[in-house]
Amino acid sequence: MKLPKRVIGMMLSATLVLTGCGAANDNIEKEVSNTETDETSNVETEDNSAEATVDKIDVTKWNYNSEDNVYWQIGISYCGNPAAKEYETLGIFIPGDYMTASDNGDGTYTCEINTQVSVGNYTAETAPLVIQVDTPGYSAMEAPTDYVSEAAEYTSQGFVYVKAGCRGRDAGAPAGVTDLKAAIRYIRYNEGNVPGSMERIFSFGMSGGGAQSALLGATGDSELYTPYLEAIGAVSGVSDAVAGSMCWCPITNLDYANEAYEWNLGVSRADLDQDMQQLSDDMAEAFALYVNELGLTDENGNVLSLTESEEGIYQAGSYYDYLKSVIEQSLNNFLQDTSFPYDAQSSSAGGGMGGNGMGRGNRGDLADGELPDDMTDGEKQPKGELPDGELPDKEFTGRDTENQYNDDINRTETTGGITLSDTYETAQDYIDALNAETNWVSYDSETNTAAITSIADFVKALKPASKSVGAFDDLNATQGENILFGYGDGSGAHFDSIMAELLKDNEEYGEAYASDLEKTDSLGNTVDYRLNMYNPMYYLNDYYEGYQSSNVASYWRIRSGINQGDTALSTEVNLALALENYGVDVDFETVWGQGHVEAERTGDSTSNFIAWVNECLE
Repeated sequence: MKLPKRVIGMMLSATLVLTGCGAANDNIEKEVSNTETDETSNVETEDNSAEATVDKIDVTKWNYNSEDNVYWQIGISYCGNPAAKEYETLGIFIPGDYMTASDNGDGTYTCEINTQVSVGNYTAETAPLVIQVDTPGYSAMEAPTDYVSEAAEYTSQGFVYVKAGCRGRDAGAPAGVTDLKAAIRYIRYNEGNVPGSMERIFSFGMSGGGAQSALLGATGDSELYTPYLEAIGAVSGVSDAVAGSMCWCPITNLDYANEAYEWNLGVSRADLDQDMQQLSDDMAEAFALYVNELGLTDENGNVLSLTESEEGIYQAGSYYDYLKSVIEQSLNNFLQDTSFPYDAQSSSAGGGMGGNGMGRGNRGDLADGELPDDMTDGEKQPKGELPDGELPDKEFTGRDTENQYNDDINRTETTGGITLSDTYETAQDYIDALNAETNWVSYDSETNTAAITSIADFVKALKPASKSVGAFDDLNATQGENILFGYGDGSGAHFDSIMAELLKDNEEYGEAYASDLEKTDSLGNTVDYRLNMYNPMYYLNDYYEGYQSSNVASYWRIRSGINQGDTALSTEVNLALALENYGVDVDFETVWGQGHVEAERTGDSTSNFIAWVNECLE
């Protein structure tokens, strides 16, 4: 029997009672249009004519960057009733060879699409469009106000580059994804007016941006978004689905993210008082019960589940074994990719074993594993620029101990773990360093492979908790995700119904959780409804009522630094498994030695993303 969306009715005691909590959007049915689809995508475009209260892109107003050979426009309104005009515009950047231009004599150009010329693998009719989601911590993304130099990394490969501003967490979910969907609809509304195949739209992002990229991939044409899109005057009658989604370290699956965090990282906590330890333990057990209801299967069709264990909370079973194998695969990939001697200090900025791992501003012209001309082996990899500044030079401890991606998310000072900051001459030297405090990694030098004793030992050594109990739904509602599920005033609100039930008799926090879950937004929807909208699993797994109610992207690439303490390992793993079970193409890997960064085993994130899109469209 199919169970409802959430498991509630759990007490602060160790006993958890399962009851049902229905979603606010019962009996949603998927509407499938009778349309043709591109052979590379499952994106469908509705037959009815698009309706909009915004003008199409003016083809007489193109700017031109001669150095990059790019035609571009910015400040393009993509919705007719914007909630935040300063954010809800977009810029579009076109390979110059896709246009035949006439000089207007005032610095602008009138352009017609030229379908006869190829750039890279593409023509103006077949080119993919890539839309960047640069929203760390679910923050707002400013619309471009001038030419965006990084666009050339994509246009030089024949891609059309789109950067749309969007509202952030201060506006409350689902504002960010709603805006991005409106931008995608607007671009499709301009089919034939701008180059590019509208069945080949790919999104990409990191952290909160990776989460919202995942949501664009999972929620295509979801009816839950319709009233929010209508409220801002988005184009109707066209699809907002994408063909592919690139997600680095996506902070998502927020309905059970707090419980997953305690199940995975809670073992590393120290000095919790009795009440907080009980809360952590109960949350961990709630996640185990949830996993057992999901019915996820591995590549062989085996159902993955958790069972009770003598040590830890549900630290056994096929799901546990699967996650353990993911950790071991990550370590073995590292051993395969790495040439010793290995300088752990030089790789601490996210470079890991073969490249710098940071996409924006990071030598995107380099091939996988290639060093810049001005650097030699052993020198520190270039860090690249993050949206709000560079990473500080700081000794790497072998785990994710600093806010490596400036997103204003609350993190605590982690304790324990091992320090990896030396140069290791051989693989065995590196393994010995991992085992410095306790013997948890075994190594076979003949096969150059390793195994670990347990997930808990890995967490204690390299992935200790960096957030408090209630990692995403902070007890005082001060975390970034609390603001995301607030009500547009920048204040935080609670959203986790599991924690609400566990804390219902708590004098300090119980009432705050209960009252926040009863509130409604300006369209009359509860946080439970909005949480579904911001949970890709809601659309991908039949545990949820939203299963198969959207057009899911055909192609996915997910990368995560396995050392990050920002979310549980199960976040990315569950997303990848759900997608594979759904039947779409998933390229998933965790990267050893890297934290909360645009993690890549080799090369840099921009070049690898471009190569992946090309592979999808071969």
